[in-house]
Amino acid sequence: MRDFVLATGMILSVSPVNDYDRRLVILTTDRGKITVFARGAKRTNSKMMAATNPFCFGKFKLSEGKNAYNLIDVEIDNYFEELREDFMGAYLGMYFLEYAAYYARENNDDSELLKLLYQSVRAIINKNLDNRLIRAVYELKILVVNGEFPGIPEGRSLSEATVYTIEHIVRTPVNSVFNFAVSDKVLGELTALADDYRNRFTDHHFRSLDILDAM
Repeated sequence: MRDFVLATGMILSVSPVNDYDRRLVILTTDRGKITVFARGAKRTNSKMMAATNPFCFGKFKLSEGKNAYNLIDVEIDNYFEELREDFMGAYLGMYFLEYAAYYARENNDDSELLKLLYQSVRAIINKNLDNRLIRAVYELKILVVNGEFPGIPEGRSLSEATVYTIEHIVRTPVNSVFNFAVSDKVLGELTALADDYRNRFTDHHFRSLDILDAM
């Protein structure tokens, strides 16, 4: 009897392979970032077509190959269809996917990174939350999750409210890290710090960020 792998994850990126197949990069809980081939997913009558797009989150049934996996079946829990009607939100989400892909590694326990990504995309579709704040929180929290957050910078002029907010972001579980609002002053200081830390701790050019900032 053939063995299969069951993996919970979110699709980070999709690229075409010949006329009918797709190559997926999926962030999973306990196998990290994996490459998966979805055979026939581009056929118009394929049940895999809708389930093999970026942001799709669910359970993937896979067969393991030498250098990649093959998709056998999938059960999607959340398609995040709301992003199809939210142009700005969609590009912010694409940036989050690209940032997560930068940190994720194969055969790594990326459960916390996946939780952060999932909750961050959920936050985008919440119309009561400010996308600027969601982005700043994500950019700071992803450093925390990956053990690279350097702490509150010394010698930098930050308001007491901003310091408190940073401490909140650091210590709050990812499942509830977005449940707050801040003043414009605090948001400005958070955004500046998040930009500074991203530039210091990553050596990747995020293409999605170029588009996002141009908007």
